Amino acid sequence: MEEFTMKVLVAVDQSPESQMALRYTCHLMEQADARIDAVYVRPDETDIVPESVYGPFVGKEELAKWLEQQQENVEEQVLGSCWVCEAVKTPCTPRIVTGDPADEILHIAHSEGYDLVVLGASEHSAIKGFLLGTVHAKVLHHAQLPVLIVRNFRPIKRVVVAFRGSDCDQAAMEFIAPLFFYRKPEITILHISEKETRQHDGVAQACLMNGEKALSEFDHAPVAKMACGNFVEELLKDVAAERYDLIVMGAYGIHRPKYAKLISDDALNIARLTTRPVLVYREKTQHDGK
Repeated sequence: MEEFTMKVLVAVDQSPESQMALRYTCHLMEQADARIDAVYVRPDETDIVPESVYGPFVGKEELAKWLEQQQENVEEQVLGSCWVCEAVKTPCTPRIVTGDPADEILHIAHSEGYDLVVLGASEHSAIKGFLLGTVHAKVLHHAQLPVLIVRNFRPIKRVVVAFRGSDCDQAAMEFIAPLFFYRKPEITILHISEKETRQHDGVAQACLMNGEKALSEFDHAPVAKMACGNFVEELLKDVAAERYDLIVMGAYGIHRPKYAKLISDDALNIARLTTRPVLVYREKTQHDGK
């Protein structure tokens, strides 16, 4: 088996959700060969809404001081969270950059060759646009690499791969197979055929066999299941019934979106609607400067 080294970017701020996402990433990578960078995007002063700090008449000096205090608080929290990674011998390094959160996350992930981006699902923030839903959507749509959305910490014992038979779904299984080589969670491949594009049973079975083969090469023994109906509804129904700890899916189904940079509505809706961690797989693209 070839060594599988991952370079992981975890976006952090002061929110409990982002700190939880960092701890979750340390857990995810505990038995993998990985390096984790906890990246704090310090907002540019021009992007801050004055009312979100103290009041409408905050001066530039006070704003800069407030941002500096926020940065110090985040640094302290990140160092504490990184200790969890160090405890399991996974390198974790805090980093601080300045700019628009989504743009900086995407720029760093692409230009520095990261293999995975992790976002905690923070719902509230005093800073305009900082790790809000709009940031998640922008990163999901434009990241040319896998993205993991984490809403809660669940020890990874049961994983479901939502499978539609696309090349992207197949690649998602090839991505997680070495990642979980030592952990060996129970992996279920759930093949969902939608009524509008329903595949012949023989084709569906062949797709499942390909998926099982990708996982079995790393000594996994996946469970294969089939369902027919609306993709999002069937997947959420199975997740609720089986209580999986992680959902894995390709960014595209059999038919890629009209605009190549965007992920499918199904992937976006699953990431938005479920409380489980969701890994949306998209093949890593090489960028200039890598």
